[in-house]
Amino acid sequence: MEDILDVYKRPYDEKHPVICMDESNKQLTKETRISIPAEPGKPGRYDTEYERNGTGNIFLACEPLAGKRQIKITDHRKKTDFAEFIKELVDVHYPNADKIALVMDNLNTHNGSSLYEKFEPSEAKRILDKLEIHYTPKHGSWLNVAEIEFSHLSRQCLDRRIPDKEAFIRETDAWCKERNNSNAIVDWQFTTDDARIKLKKLYPIIKAGGQELIG
Repeated sequence: MEDILDVYKRPYDEKHPVICMDESNKQLTKETRISIPAEPGKPGRYDTEYERNGTGNIFLACEPLAGKRQIKITDHRKKTDFAEFIKELVDVHYPNADKIALVMDNLNTHNGSSLYEKFEPSEAKRILDKLEIHYTPKHGSWLNVAEIEFSHLSRQCLDRRIPDKEAFIRETDAWCKERNNSNAIVDWQFTTDDARIKLKKLYPIIKAGGQELIG
């Protein structure tokens, strides 16, 4: 936990950006009957029945201090999908960075082996050499700023029926562009000192001289 909090204390540096990454999915659902659009004084209406139309996986990366985020929609959440997203992050979105501090959770696909399964060893190593990986602790996903972005995305864009992958891509791209244009930064305030007070119970108790000390 303290490792992540120390990363968040770093000042903005375009050559060493701090990027938070996470992924989620969305059930795609088609309408079975024609919906009635909203009118002045009347909300839109739709039938409770719907048709399942698969799921879409969404990768999201955000740079809290720059107010930038990127989104990629895939059919699956396999190792190769993760590897392709990380390559895009390094080569397309941050080609001029010397090193990217990448904050993410410990999902089994979120590791260097995924890159080696997708790319030749030399290419996988090149990409990994651009990364400084910091994993959030178990049950500590709240430490990942990407979770905050997903919360905004869910409330502002995904809280309704989306029929297919094309609509999913279109709607999430529009949300991402609007949020980037608004330069929505994340001002992280929770520090290591705060953690040692408010999350005291998570720290081990070290006994010394008959007294209990917080380690």
